[in-house]
Amino acid sequence: MIKSTKTSLAKSSFALLSSSFLFFGFIGSAYAAPLTNVSNTQSRVRVSQNSSHTIRFTTPTGTNIAGQTIILTFPAGYNFSSKTIGTLTFTHGASTGLEATESLLAAATATAWGAVFSGTNNVTLTLTAPTDGIGTAVLAPNDRIIISYDSTNSINPASPGSYQIGITGTFTDTGTTTIPIVLDDVVSVTALVAQTVSFAISATTTNFGALNTGSAKFASSTNAAGDTIETIAHTLAVATNAPSGYTITASGTTLTSIQVPANRIQEIGATPASSTPGTPQFGIRATRAGGVNGTIAAPYVQTTSYGYNATSSPQTFASGSSATQTETYSLRYVANISAVTAAGTYATNITYVATANF
Repeated sequence: MIKSTKTSLAKSSFALLSSSFLFFGFIGSAYAAPLTNVSNTQSRVRVSQNSSHTIRFTTPTGTNIAGQTIILTFPAGYNFSSKTIGTLTFTHGASTGLEATESLLAAATATAWGAVFSGTNNVTLTLTAPTDGIGTAVLAPNDRIIISYDSTNSINPASPGSYQIGITGTFTDTGTTTIPIVLDDVVSVTALVAQTVSFAISATTTNFGALNTGSAKFASSTNAAGDTIETIAHTLAVATNAPSGYTITASGTTLTSIQVPANRIQEIGATPASSTPGTPQFGIRATRAGGVNGTIAAPYVQTTSYGYNATSSPQTFASGSSATQTETYSLRYVANISAVTAAGTYATNITYVATANF
């Protein structure tokens, strides 16, 4: 009985020792925590296309130990063979907008993280903590980490599919994120905007009434006797979505006797002149309102003078250089005669044409 008791005690002691060993062995093991909020945003996901990468994840553990590593491993197919660490950025912080930006060098120093590419086509990036374990700022538990590759020498795989980036290292946290690569990531969208142009002449009949040598007369579309003070005879209104705008031309003769066509009231011509009662004159001036960039051509763009270069060939009266909402041109017509201007009924037809420059 005594021998049996000693044997049981020995077995119990061995079991206790074994339990103690296992317990302390558990305490000394490293614990790998899963990363959270892991993602990789690419600028392009088309096969064989250069693309930037913005890799984000949250580390539960962090690191402030010199020499600890964070390792990114892209799958086979990605090509970073000519990538340099100058095209990378590495930031971390407690929240977005509060990140610290770390310096990256080929080897870790007291103030910089080491950054080294390795593997086929440089698919692996190893970041090594500074020799002081801190660098710009401590990589604390629950820090949000952002590692960015610009698109320079960052080439997507040549085949479509799902590709997985692994994140490991001696900082003990691990995680993955999956990226879809497709044959083409561009959707072609087309649309047609119909060409539009509008042109309106407010009145097509204007009258000077009876002319005399004592005062100028101004054509009116509302007063058959004309006016002795300057008035707007009619307007030209144009609008278009033509990229190069529009052109308005004018063509026609000066006031000409219906009875004797050789008798004409002299047009002012290409050089503007003021209204001079007692001197034969026929002229036009115009002003513009609305729109964006309409321009009145010489000699009609005057504040007090008039001009008219009579011709049967169309001449530019006004124009715009781009698409525009309605631009309105207001036209004034003046007529003067001398004491020897032949009697008769005088008339002219002036043709205005608007052309959109698509």
